[in-house]
Amino acid sequence: MSNIVKKTTSINLLDLIAPHSCRGCGRLGKPLCDCCKKYILTHSTSLCPICKTTTINGKCQKHPSLPPTYNIGKRDGLIDLLLHEYKYNSVRALAPILAELINDKLPTLPKSTIIVPLPTATNHIRTRGFDHTKKIAKTLARYHSCKTKPLLVRTKNTVQVGSDKKARLIQAEQAFIVNPKYRIDPSATYLIFDDVWTTGASIKSAIKKLRQAGAKHFIIALLAVSSLD
Repeated sequence: MSNIVKKTTSINLLDLIAPHSCRGCGRLGKPLCDCCKKYILTHSTSLCPICKTTTINGKCQKHPSLPPTYNIGKRDGLIDLLLHEYKYNSVRALAPILAELINDKLPTLPKSTIIVPLPTATNHIRTRGFDHTKKIAKTLARYHSCKTKPLLVRTKNTVQVGSDKKARLIQAEQAFIVNPKYRIDPSATYLIFDDVWTTGASIKSAIKKLRQAGAKHFIIALLAVSSLD
């Protein structure tokens, strides 16, 4: 059993006693206490999801073709635990906390920004009881007084967990289409939001489909990037 699983099990037992307990230190009251949140905000750095180097204003000198990309940092340690609790144990109270953590890394967004959460597979929504990316995207939109729109829809329930890189690329290429209910505004900035960048296949496919539909300006926001090379 991994340390994360052991820690999660003990914390979930505490949640039976109190509404929530901090996933960092175990303090009762919140799923992430103010001290642990401050630690993440102070010590986390937005990284290039491809080479894992620190970005400057969202840009990586080694990968200039990638749109400005912002994230909390690598998916390891406490960040990994928070994501696990949010996605797989349905700790919905973490949604505004995770939104605050990623928003801390974002610049002031243009007023024309439209936040586009990558659509979650329907079977995952049924299992978890909520759409985890959509929930955070709505909070981010309120921070910046902009809109969030479901501009992408899944063509089928492709499941990438456990898939190798080649399989992910194939799945992602076929996973999305642009929602025909919405018009793409070439002058708008589209912030593509996802939880974790693993291979980047899903986000690259999403940007490609939106670009083909007429979108020109993109920002990428992620909760974390895979710690694996």
